[in-house]
Amino acid sequence: MLVLKDVTAHYGTSQALFGMSLALNAGSVVTLLGRNGMGKTTTINTIMGIVKASGGSITFDGEELVGRASFRTANLGLGLVPEGRQIFPNLSLRENLVATASNHLGVADPWTIDKVFALFPELETRVSSMGNLLSGGEQQMLAIGRALMTNPRLLILDEATEGLAPLVRRKIWDALEQVRAEGMSILVVDKNLADLMRIADHHHIVQRGEVVWSGTTEDLRADEATRRQYLEF
Repeated sequence: MLVLKDVTAHYGTSQALFGMSLALNAGSVVTLLGRNGMGKTTTINTIMGIVKASGGSITFDGEELVGRASFRTANLGLGLVPEGRQIFPNLSLRENLVATASNHLGVADPWTIDKVFALFPELETRVSSMGNLLSGGEQQMLAIGRALMTNPRLLILDEATEGLAPLVRRKIWDALEQVRAEGMSILVVDKNLADLMRIADHHHIVQRGEVVWSGTTEDLRADEATRRQYLEF
């Protein structure tokens, strides 16, 4: 479904990605792992066109994404849950969801507000609350719901549970498992390795702007040396 091949990217004269290559199959959950500052967020933003690739190829179902405007990339069926949530603080929870609602691909059973509330019941009780009055956990649930309301084929989450309480993290992982069970493809960045290995099929470790290790959950679980070298914070 998604293929990155030899992707490079820069911030001004500073190079951030050095030949990033990875693939994601339809219906799978794939992770980007690594310490802070290694290029995970840049990779996601380059996929979405927020950061412009300076070389290489990014294809989604055969469609080239390099050079495509971000909104056109999103319209192909990529939904982003950005780092920091970035919800609209001066809109209510309901307005945040409605603002992004679309079904460009004509999904037969699209995501609706009611479906988001079924996934995250906590949000229904705060439906009229302004975005800036929500807790961090509620904001993250809202950010996921907002992305789902675009009815994507690929859900991309950058720091899915960063800074959240353990109980909230558990609710989000459980929700992602449910979304995955319905056939959604997911690309996720997070530091909670145990939870990622519970829900993901394949993992890519990023070091200094390139993938230095790839493998299945079983491979990663068995490779203690790799985990210690690249993933201990």
